[in-house]
Amino acid sequence: MHILTAKQAWARLPEEPTPVLIDVRTPQEWQFIGLPDAEQLPCSLVCLTWAPDQEEAFVAGLTQAVPDRTQPVLFLCRSGMRSHHASTLAEQAGYEHVTNIADGFEDKHGPGTGWKASGLPARYQGD
Repeated sequence: MHILTAKQAWARLPEEPTPVLIDVRTPQEWQFIGLPDAEQLPCSLVCLTWAPDQEEAFVAGLTQAVPDRTQPVLFLCRSGMRSHHASTLAEQAGYEHVTNIADGFEDKHGPGTGWKASGLPARYQGD
């Protein structure tokens, strides 16, 4: 598993062959906090909630959304913890190119970190 900041992941996305950004937060977070702006991403965006009591359903959803296990997958959550667990599950499921975005979507590791704090493209679900 690779570990990158949001800024590092954004810089690397165009270099990857057909990467998929997977936001593992909840629908409530997507609605009220926002999510990466799919129209401005140089990759596909999949919203797929990870929860500790629903790991089998998560893996099933992941394999349905990204059936090619050689395709690069980058996981994003609020602070990097749920995406770490999702990344671990992806590796266990046989995905070869897995990245955890460690500072998450929000600013949880100090000023200027995280997807939103880094000024990366974001929107609210209703936009």
